[in-house]
Amino acid sequence: TIAVSDGVIMVSVSSVGMVLLLALISPSQALYFHIGETEKKCFIEEIPDETMVIGKYRTQLWDKHTGSFLPSTPGLGMHVEIKDPDTKIILSRQYGSDGRFTFTSHTPGEHQICLHSNSTKMALFAGGKLRVHLDIQVGEHANNYPEIAAKDKLTELQLRVRQLLDQVEQIQKEQNYQRYREERFRMTSESTNQRVLWWSIAQTLILILTGIWQMKHLRPRNWCRRRL
Repeated sequence: TIAVSDGVIMVSVSSVGMVLLLALISPSQALYFHIGETEKKCFIEEIPDETMVIGKYRTQLWDKHTGSFLPSTPGLGMHVEIKDPDTKIILSRQYGSDGRFTFTSHTPGEHQICLHSNSTKMALFAGGKLRVHLDIQVGEHANNYPEIAAKDKLTELQLRVRQLLDQVEQIQKEQNYQRYREERFRMTSESTNQRVLWWSIAQTLILILTGIWQMKHLRPRNWCRRRL
């Protein structure tokens, strides 16, 4: 728990441990990738429910004259599409060469983030090769705390308390999501074990019935052969 008494922040040891755990989770991911003209790239991000996600990207085009990637022209278009774990589209929008998209998850699980360019201006460059720098921030890391402090007129102490509270809230969401995953995994394991058990029982019954059938139909023939 976190409390403020006489201007002093009191944070329990368990809260500090959870904050360190959240730092190890590293919910911010920055990467870059190459795509061709009209090519589509998708990424899977595991997100708890009711969590805000902010994605920022910038593009560069390959220039054969300089042999390097240069900033893209402003007219280059990028399309961003977000699907939730139920494959329902929660965001589908056209952006420019540099953009920023935001969405909030309402269902815990794997969200699909897809980007592609539908611009023909890439054909003006050799090979139409495009480099996309993508930065995805999840949870409290998506908050702009300097802007929040200026808007709400928070002191440095109040802003730090706000950050700690947001971090603890994000940890609780992560823990709830892990419980959700564990519950689904347990249900899947129990269902699989039950199916295996019934399959084993069915195999045993088939073997017993086959044995009974052989005893009934093969014994008279053997008895007749012995009499002859």
